[in-house]
Amino acid sequence: MSDPVVLVTGALTGIGRATAVAYARQGANLVVSGRHEDVGEQLVRELADLGAQAEFVRADVRFDAEVEELVDRAVARFGRLDVAVNNAGTEGTPCPVGEVTDERYQGIFDTNVKGTLFCLKHEFRVMREQGGGSIVNVSSCFGLMGYPEAALYVGSKHAVAGITKAAALEGAAHGVRVNAVAPGFTRTAMYERFTGDDAARDAVDSVLPMHRAGTPEEIAETVRFLGSAEASYVTGHILLVDGGLMAGGPLFPSP
Repeated sequence: MSDPVVLVTGALTGIGRATAVAYARQGANLVVSGRHEDVGEQLVRELADLGAQAEFVRADVRFDAEVEELVDRAVARFGRLDVAVNNAGTEGTPCPVGEVTDERYQGIFDTNVKGTLFCLKHEFRVMREQGGGSIVNVSSCFGLMGYPEAALYVGSKHAVAGITKAAALEGAAHGVRVNAVAPGFTRTAMYERFTGDDAARDAVDSVLPMHRAGTPEEIAETVRFLGSAEASYVTGHILLVDGGLMAGGPLFPSP
């Protein structure tokens, strides 16, 4: 696909930012989204320096109207939408099951689950009309297993995996492919917050099969593959990018 039109939510940091940069280097036309206008405009300048046509649209995926405007802005700027990467997400406040509250639930599920659904809703609207497209959701390997004191985050990423499969079945007849990546431990700000400190991160690395966490760039290249014509017969798939974590072996470092 030459000069694809690509939308990336949660594009200001981590996997989203790395994905936008990867597509810019490919020569894509980009619409990037997040909640901080100053950071978004800086990202657009960086993408332009890489040769991309890019626009930032401030949007909070928790709100249907803002997602609708985001998708419509992408189409108004570039005339179509070929690839959408639904990356916006949060780990919220990790807590034991016994400390779950309405606020903590909403803080995670409104972004990770409702936000993904709103994105799919409006991306489908455009892609079905134009005759096809590719959507990549960002789940997590913890959406396929569990993690202590993270039931809300784990549950939200399980939901993203299930939504991906259901949406893929809806989109298949219309040429809309829907897949997800499920990263393992990846060196992002979320990972740093989740693990807490360097000692904890070193302990995690020590039990990972490759003895290191992944990088956002490694996840981004997998996203790019799923969005590309090379993956034209792949839909409804949750692709692990976890350095062998789910293959088995010790998972949690000893305290």
